[in-house]
Amino acid sequence: MTPHNAFEFVRKAQIESLGVDVEEYRHKVTGAQHLHIAADNDENVFLVALRTVPSDSTGVAHILEHTALCGSEKYPVRDPFFMMIRRSLNTFMNAFTSSDWTAYPFASQNRKDFDNLLDVYLDAVFFSRLDELDFAQEGHRLEFAETDNPDSELKYKGVVFNEMKGAMSSVASQLWHTLCKYLFPTTTYHHNSGGDPESIVDLTYEQLVHFYRTHYHPSNAIFMTFGDIPAAEHQQAFEERALHRFERLDKTISVGLEKRYQAPVSVQEAYPLGEHEDSEEKTHIVLGWLLGDGTSLENTLTAHLLSGVLLDNSASPLQHYLETTPLGTAPSPLCGLDDSQRELLFVCGIEGSERDRADQFEQEVLALLGKIAREGVPYEQLEASLHQLELQQREVGGDSYPYGLQLILTALTGATHRGDAIGLLNIDPVLADLREKIKDPTFIAQKARELLVDNQHRVRLVMVPDKQIAQRKEDAEAAQLAQIKGTLDDAQKEQIIERARALAERQQQVDDPEILPKVGVEDVRPETHDPEAENVELPNGKLARYPTGTNGLVYQQMVCALPDLTERERQLFPFYSAALTELGVGSKDYLAVQHWQAAVCGGLHGFSTTRGGVTDTSEILGNFIFSGKALGSNQTALSELMDATLHDVRFDELPRIRELLLQTLAGREQSVVGNGHALAMAAACAGMNSVAALGHESGGLKGLKNLKQIVAGLTEQKNLEDIAATYQSIHNKILGAKRQFLLIGEQEKLDEYSRSLEKIRADGSNEGGFNLSFEPRTVNEVWVANSQVNFCSRAYATVPMSHPDAAPLAVLAGFLRNGYLHRTIREQGGAYGGGASHDSNIGAFRFYSYRDPRMAETLADFDASLEWLQETKHNESQVEEAILGVIGGIDKPGSPAGEAKRHFHSELFGRTHALRTEFRSRVIGTTVEDLQRVAKTYLQPERANTAVVTGTAGRSAGEVLGLAPQVLALQD
Repeated sequence: MTPHNAFEFVRKAQIESLGVDVEEYRHKVTGAQHLHIAADNDENVFLVALRTVPSDSTGVAHILEHTALCGSEKYPVRDPFFMMIRRSLNTFMNAFTSSDWTAYPFASQNRKDFDNLLDVYLDAVFFSRLDELDFAQEGHRLEFAETDNPDSELKYKGVVFNEMKGAMSSVASQLWHTLCKYLFPTTTYHHNSGGDPESIVDLTYEQLVHFYRTHYHPSNAIFMTFGDIPAAEHQQAFEERALHRFERLDKTISVGLEKRYQAPVSVQEAYPLGEHEDSEEKTHIVLGWLLGDGTSLENTLTAHLLSGVLLDNSASPLQHYLETTPLGTAPSPLCGLDDSQRELLFVCGIEGSERDRADQFEQEVLALLGKIAREGVPYEQLEASLHQLELQQREVGGDSYPYGLQLILTALTGATHRGDAIGLLNIDPVLADLREKIKDPTFIAQKARELLVDNQHRVRLVMVPDKQIAQRKEDAEAAQLAQIKGTLDDAQKEQIIERARALAERQQQVDDPEILPKVGVEDVRPETHDPEAENVELPNGKLARYPTGTNGLVYQQMVCALPDLTERERQLFPFYSAALTELGVGSKDYLAVQHWQAAVCGGLHGFSTTRGGVTDTSEILGNFIFSGKALGSNQTALSELMDATLHDVRFDELPRIRELLLQTLAGREQSVVGNGHALAMAAACAGMNSVAALGHESGGLKGLKNLKQIVAGLTEQKNLEDIAATYQSIHNKILGAKRQFLLIGEQEKLDEYSRSLEKIRADGSNEGGFNLSFEPRTVNEVWVANSQVNFCSRAYATVPMSHPDAAPLAVLAGFLRNGYLHRTIREQGGAYGGGASHDSNIGAFRFYSYRDPRMAETLADFDASLEWLQETKHNESQVEEAILGVIGGIDKPGSPAGEAKRHFHSELFGRTHALRTEFRSRVIGTTVEDLQRVAKTYLQPERANTAVVTGTAGRSAGEVLGLAPQVLALQD
């Protein structure tokens, strides 16, 4: 624990519930903070964060985050960040812009790789070149539609400009930024830190450089690390590679507390609605409050407790009101507590409403909160909410972000605002204090009054649909560009043309990759180490159990092969699965069951998974999974709850079934613009085989369109009764299926847990039989959604995982992305992202683009990448980079429980350790010739399938390309 001599020790805390020690240090010269989370974990994580506090919506911090990664003093290559992605075995590598900080994190299990990435990151952050052409590429620029023709239209281009056009297509994003604009009238949160496209074009290069010089300095930096590398070794690297060159900066960057309103504020704004969409009941109404200092752990957990009491589940009083009020169709996507900023923010609201209902909605919410402020809530409900907080604290994550990064981001809010970052990780003492406080029946009532009822800093926001606003914005942008063009003289026009040429030349520039450090295939672990299952026979079925460190939690699943379903049952199956744990059980209605679940477990879910066969993609394999997790002390109760749910679930709660379908539709609609590339890929693959078709039908755009039709029919009681009857029919088939079980927990508890699993009765012996009639077809479709940008995909049928060509196809995806697609689609085309992937579960190779201003040109780039592959001379080092990317994905660690689940389900679908090891070996042995051969074999023009997700304006462009329009919205 002795620091490097350039640092001084500040304090240390042991956090037993997380199994880590947290150490805080300070750099003596600059004052830079270093927070180190010491853990027995070889996935080491690094993050450096800068407090970035914009004073407008030009997106300066966001554009700077992009531009800083485009070359540095020591690594003067054009694209070191993306080059390092493919020269690394990282398990995570990214950069984030939040509302008040910018962070550069990475993680790796390989020490050589960690040191390489650390060197590149430190140089990128503190010694960035900030080339003006990179600002033009990543931020914004003016170009003529025909680059060399000054008589053609003038256009705005830029990666962040297009990214934010896509991001702001999301109604939830517009709601959030509009609400913050009014909740924060004077502080930095008033502005859109990511950048509003209308304001992004006002940012100058000089302003970007000035922001960098004042904000990207060690005196304004927070270094955070996690893992088994000692803090002093990190500090030596920080000092030698960066900090020794700096003196303390006499400037403090911070965010103050917001000035308070003396009376609530009510505002109305509009959001774009597609011209084909019905505008009736499309208004959003939200209420937002500021709750005070977010750096205080006591304040934060108390606010979380109050939020949980109000919104944890459908039986919570406010959530119940939001789900059942006839004033709207579903709760707002913004509902809950936000603790990521300087002050805590609480929001509740509804969607599917009308503007003239806002007064009544606000009055009813305030009346409900007033009742809680007078009467409080039952002790059992408070205890259940605290139980949920404890589960969140104890669970070892790491399945989406590395576990260490999750802990770092938890502490970052406190560090950013110079609060108690360590305290935010150690919530046990505050939880213990809250357990005592809730024994006072007036405690939560007083907090409801103090934080909500009597809090005058409240904003009511009504967001109404407007079918013309999108066109008005396009017209305004076109008029602005025409006005700019009208003021240009010949010299200025030539300057725009010359800069476009210079940027194109820079984008075509081939840098020497050997300037950058790298790892090679020789640094790859020889094989993966799977967790080992103990297989046990129980009276009610086979059990696979995994002993692993879960910090006192237990995970268990009941699994059965999907039964044969009718077409109607298959259409409703995803919604049955979601409803299974949201309905009443036996004599209890769904509200009582929600209380029961909250007291017992940290999640109960039904879902299904399907994959193609390991040797035949036309074979469809599927399982239904009923999954739960709980504290180990509640495992018996969890098994009893799971058994009761399976055997006594009630499908007679028709109003509840209707609510759930409306909520599902709201969530699916909101996810389109955030997940458009995946939806486009699913659509493009839907004609290849039954597994791909099912994915498009259940979780894809076809499924969303079907759901819209189902919801439109809910006004007829007989339709709702038919849905309930179909749910029951599906459930009877699930009950008749043969079962097996998965159990994950700590070794010494597994025998006890296994005995409790016997409480889950097994009634059937049906081995499955799921089937789907399928006719292959070629897909050429353009799906029209509410989006300002495009998501393009082109896909080809290939082979399953066991086929020798599956491995080179996986490498080919990375090879095309690294060598061609990233440059043409992102850098030159201005899309936020683009690339390719191979999915051996359905046997499909997919090209994709994300938040893309182009359509025809991007589809042409997909095809051109294949020509480039065959006609250009390539070297084995390029192949090695693509191999490293595939291996990094295979070897990426998850949480202990996540690793066990992944292993169990892989084995269940025939992806055995031997098969995965053979696939891994084939990946490592891939050559350039293999890539060219598989591309010639499978990626032929006549085999192409194309799907694009676009907005109304993109429909005609798709039709010109021969793509059949599929309108997602139901017509007015």
